[in-house]
Amino acid sequence: MNTSNYKYIIGLTGNIACGKSSVVAELLKLGATAIDADSVTRELQQPGQAVYDTIVTTFGPTVVLPDGKLNRKALANIVFGDAGQLRLLESIVHPAVRHHILSWLAQLPAGSRAHPTIAVIDAIKLIESGWPAHCNAVWVVACDREQQIERLCRTRNMSIDEAIQRIDAQNPQSAKIAVADVVIDNTGDWTQTVSQIHHHWHTILRQLQHR
Repeated sequence: MNTSNYKYIIGLTGNIACGKSSVVAELLKLGATAIDADSVTRELQQPGQAVYDTIVTTFGPTVVLPDGKLNRKALANIVFGDAGQLRLLESIVHPAVRHHILSWLAQLPAGSRAHPTIAVIDAIKLIESGWPAHCNAVWVVACDREQQIERLCRTRNMSIDEAIQRIDAQNPQSAKIAVADVVIDNTGDWTQTVSQIHHHWHTILRQLQHR
Protein backbone atom coordinates (compact mmCIF):
# COMPACT_ATOMS: atom_id res chain seq x y z
CA MET A 1 0.00 0.00 0.00
CA ASN A 2 1.21 3.50 -0.79
CA THR A 3 2.30 5.32 2.38
CA SER A 4 2.83 8.81 0.98
CA ASN A 5 1.45 11.31 3.55
CA TYR A 6 -0.91 13.07 1.17
CA LYS A 7 -1.70 10.34 -1.34
CA TYR A 8 -4.76 8.13 -0.90
CA ILE A 9 -5.72 5.29 -3.24
CA ILE A 10 -9.30 4.04 -3.44
CA GLY A 11 -9.86 0.65 -5.02
CA LEU A 12 -13.38 0.85 -6.41
CA THR A 13 -15.33 -2.19 -7.53
CA GLY A 14 -18.84 -3.50 -7.92
CA ASN A 15 -20.56 -6.00 -10.13
CA ILE A 16 -22.02 -5.18 -13.53
CA ALA A 17 -24.76 -2.50 -13.61
CA CYS A 18 -24.42 -1.62 -9.93
CA GLY A 19 -23.50 1.98 -10.80
CA LYS A 20 -19.73 1.91 -10.38
CA SER A 21 -19.10 4.32 -13.27
CA SER A 22 -21.56 6.84 -11.84
CA VAL A 23 -19.77 6.74 -8.49
CA VAL A 24 -16.44 7.32 -10.22
CA ALA A 25 -17.91 10.29 -12.10
CA GLU A 26 -19.01 11.83 -8.80
CA LEU A 27 -15.56 11.29 -7.29
CA LEU A 28 -14.00 13.01 -10.31
CA LYS A 29 -16.26 16.02 -9.70
CA LEU A 30 -14.95 16.16 -6.14
CA GLY A 31 -11.35 16.24 -7.37
CA ALA A 32 -10.23 12.63 -7.61
CA THR A 33 -8.19 11.24 -10.46
CA ALA A 34 -9.07 7.78 -11.78
CA ILE A 35 -8.04 4.95 -14.02
CA ASP A 36 -10.62 2.57 -15.47
CA ALA A 37 -9.44 -1.00 -15.93
CA ASP A 38 -12.12 -1.57 -18.61
CA SER A 39 -10.82 1.41 -20.62
CA VAL A 40 -7.26 0.14 -20.26
CA THR A 41 -8.45 -3.26 -21.45
CA ARG A 42 -10.14 -1.74 -24.52
CA GLU A 43 -7.00 0.25 -25.30
CA LEU A 44 -4.83 -2.86 -25.10
CA GLN A 45 -7.26 -4.76 -27.33
CA GLN A 46 -6.84 -2.38 -30.25
CA PRO A 47 -5.16 -3.65 -33.46
CA GLY A 48 -1.40 -3.37 -33.23
CA GLN A 49 -1.29 -4.21 -29.53
CA ALA A 50 0.27 -7.49 -28.36
CA VAL A 51 -2.88 -8.35 -26.37
CA TYR A 52 -5.02 -8.00 -29.53
CA ASP A 53 -2.72 -10.31 -31.48
CA THR A 54 -2.82 -12.97 -28.76
CA ILE A 55 -6.62 -12.83 -28.47
CA VAL A 56 -7.09 -13.26 -32.22
CA THR A 57 -4.59 -16.13 -32.34
CA THR A 58 -6.28 -17.83 -29.38
CA PHE A 59 -9.97 -17.36 -30.23
CA GLY A 60 -9.87 -17.26 -34.02
CA PRO A 61 -11.10 -14.95 -36.82
CA THR A 62 -14.72 -14.89 -35.62
CA VAL A 63 -13.71 -12.33 -32.98
CA VAL A 64 -12.50 -9.86 -35.61
CA LEU A 65 -14.76 -7.30 -37.32
CA PRO A 66 -14.41 -6.52 -41.05
CA ASP A 67 -12.50 -3.32 -40.20
CA GLY A 68 -9.94 -5.35 -38.23
CA LYS A 69 -11.07 -4.29 -34.77
CA LEU A 70 -11.98 -6.80 -32.10
CA ASN A 71 -15.58 -7.98 -32.17
CA ARG A 72 -16.18 -7.56 -28.44
CA LYS A 73 -19.73 -8.92 -28.63
CA ALA A 74 -18.59 -12.12 -30.35
CA LEU A 75 -15.78 -12.54 -27.85
CA ALA A 76 -18.21 -11.96 -24.96
CA ASN A 77 -20.54 -14.62 -26.36
CA ILE A 78 -17.66 -17.11 -26.27
CA VAL A 79 -16.30 -16.39 -22.81
CA PHE A 80 -19.37 -15.54 -20.75
CA GLY A 81 -20.90 -18.93 -21.48
CA ASP A 82 -17.75 -20.90 -20.67
CA ALA A 83 -15.78 -20.41 -17.45
CA GLY A 84 -12.67 -22.01 -18.94
CA GLN A 85 -12.66 -19.67 -21.93
CA LEU A 86 -13.21 -16.70 -19.61
CA ARG A 87 -10.18 -17.70 -17.52
CA LEU A 88 -8.15 -18.07 -20.71
CA LEU A 89 -9.07 -14.56 -21.85
CA GLU A 90 -8.28 -13.15 -18.42
CA SER A 91 -4.86 -14.83 -18.45
CA ILE A 92 -4.10 -12.90 -21.65
CA VAL A 93 -5.52 -9.54 -20.64
CA HIS A 94 -4.97 -9.17 -16.89
CA PRO A 95 -1.14 -9.16 -16.78
CA ALA A 96 -0.98 -6.39 -19.39
CA VAL A 97 -3.66 -4.35 -17.64
CA ARG A 98 -1.85 -4.80 -14.32
CA HIS A 99 1.41 -3.51 -15.77
CA HIS A 100 -0.34 -0.46 -17.22
CA ILE A 101 -2.10 0.43 -13.94
CA LEU A 102 1.05 -0.07 -11.85
CA SER A 103 2.86 2.36 -14.15
CA TRP A 104 0.02 4.87 -13.66
CA LEU A 105 0.22 4.50 -9.87
CA ALA A 106 3.97 5.08 -9.92
CA GLN A 107 3.50 8.38 -11.77
CA LEU A 108 0.89 9.85 -9.40
CA PRO A 109 1.97 13.09 -7.69
CA ALA A 110 2.79 12.88 -3.98
CA GLY A 111 0.18 15.51 -3.08
CA SER A 112 0.30 17.99 -0.20
CA ARG A 113 -1.78 18.91 2.83
CA ALA A 114 -3.53 21.63 0.81
CA HIS A 115 -3.87 19.52 -2.35
CA PRO A 116 -3.88 15.81 -1.49
CA THR A 117 -3.86 13.24 -4.26
CA ILE A 118 -6.93 11.00 -4.10
CA ALA A 119 -6.86 8.42 -6.85
CA VAL A 120 -9.29 5.69 -7.85
CA ILE A 121 -8.55 2.31 -9.42
CA ASP A 122 -11.88 1.38 -11.03
CA ALA A 123 -12.01 -2.36 -11.71
CA ILE A 124 -14.65 -5.08 -11.60
CA LYS A 125 -11.90 -7.66 -10.84
CA LEU A 126 -10.22 -5.39 -8.29
CA ILE A 127 -10.24 -7.89 -5.43
CA GLU A 128 -9.56 -10.98 -7.53
CA SER A 129 -6.59 -9.23 -9.18
CA GLY A 130 -4.90 -8.30 -5.91
CA TRP A 131 -5.33 -4.51 -6.16
CA PRO A 132 -6.32 -4.03 -2.49
CA ALA A 133 -2.62 -4.45 -1.60
CA HIS A 134 -1.98 -1.18 -3.47
CA CYS A 135 -4.93 0.71 -1.97
CA ASN A 136 -5.72 2.54 1.25
CA ALA A 137 -9.34 1.38 1.10
CA VAL A 138 -11.64 -0.82 -0.97
CA TRP A 139 -14.99 0.68 -1.95
CA VAL A 140 -17.76 -1.59 -3.23
CA VAL A 141 -20.79 -0.21 -5.09
CA ALA A 142 -23.78 -2.47 -4.52
CA CYS A 143 -27.42 -2.77 -5.55
CA ASP A 144 -30.15 -5.39 -5.83
CA ARG A 145 -29.92 -8.15 -8.46
CA GLU A 146 -33.28 -7.07 -9.89
CA GLN A 147 -31.87 -3.59 -10.47
CA GLN A 148 -28.83 -5.02 -12.25
CA ILE A 149 -31.08 -6.96 -14.63
CA GLU A 150 -33.34 -3.96 -15.27
CA ARG A 151 -30.40 -1.65 -15.96
CA LEU A 152 -28.70 -4.09 -18.34
CA CYS A 153 -31.91 -4.57 -20.31
CA ARG A 154 -32.64 -0.83 -20.43
CA THR A 155 -29.17 0.65 -21.01
CA ARG A 156 -27.43 -2.13 -22.94
CA ASN A 157 -30.40 -3.57 -24.81
CA MET A 158 -29.83 -7.06 -23.40
CA SER A 159 -32.49 -9.71 -23.05
CA ILE A 160 -33.27 -10.88 -19.53
CA ASP A 161 -31.42 -14.14 -20.22
CA GLU A 162 -28.35 -12.25 -21.48
CA ALA A 163 -28.38 -10.00 -18.43
CA ILE A 164 -28.61 -12.95 -16.05
CA GLN A 165 -25.76 -14.71 -17.88
CA ARG A 166 -23.52 -11.64 -17.48
CA ILE A 167 -24.37 -11.27 -13.80
CA ASP A 168 -23.86 -14.96 -13.03
CA ALA A 169 -20.49 -14.98 -14.80
CA GLN A 170 -19.12 -12.70 -12.06
CA ASN A 171 -18.22 -13.57 -8.50
CA PRO A 172 -21.15 -12.92 -6.15
CA GLN A 173 -21.61 -9.38 -4.87
CA SER A 174 -21.47 -10.69 -1.30
CA ALA A 175 -17.84 -11.76 -1.80
CA LYS A 176 -16.88 -8.17 -2.63
CA ILE A 177 -18.87 -6.70 0.25
CA ALA A 178 -17.15 -9.11 2.66
CA VAL A 179 -13.77 -7.42 2.10
CA ALA A 180 -14.99 -3.83 1.62
CA ASP A 181 -13.87 -0.94 3.78
CA VAL A 182 -16.72 1.15 2.36
CA VAL A 183 -19.98 -0.03 0.79
CA ILE A 184 -21.81 2.49 -1.39
CA ASP A 185 -25.44 1.38 -1.46
CA ASN A 186 -26.81 2.38 -4.87
CA THR A 187 -30.18 0.73 -4.36
CA GLY A 188 -32.14 3.89 -3.61
CA ASP A 189 -32.39 7.38 -5.04
CA TRP A 190 -29.21 8.76 -6.63
CA THR A 191 -29.18 11.70 -4.21
CA GLN A 192 -28.80 9.18 -1.39
CA THR A 193 -25.86 7.62 -3.20
CA VAL A 194 -24.23 11.03 -3.70
CA SER A 195 -24.65 11.76 0.01
CA GLN A 196 -22.74 8.58 0.86
CA ILE A 197 -19.94 9.42 -1.58
CA HIS A 198 -19.53 12.93 -0.18
CA HIS A 199 -19.50 11.66 3.39
CA HIS A 200 -16.68 9.21 2.71
CA TRP A 201 -14.78 11.74 0.57
CA HIS A 202 -14.72 14.29 3.38
CA THR A 203 -13.69 11.57 5.83
CA ILE A 204 -10.63 10.91 3.66
CA LEU A 205 -9.79 14.61 3.49
CA ARG A 206 -9.95 14.87 7.28
CA GLN A 207 -7.68 11.84 7.64
CA LEU A 208 -5.10 13.32 5.29
CA GLN A 209 -5.22 16.78 6.82
CA HIS A 210 -4.59 15.42 10.31
CA ARG A 211 -1.50 13.41 9.43
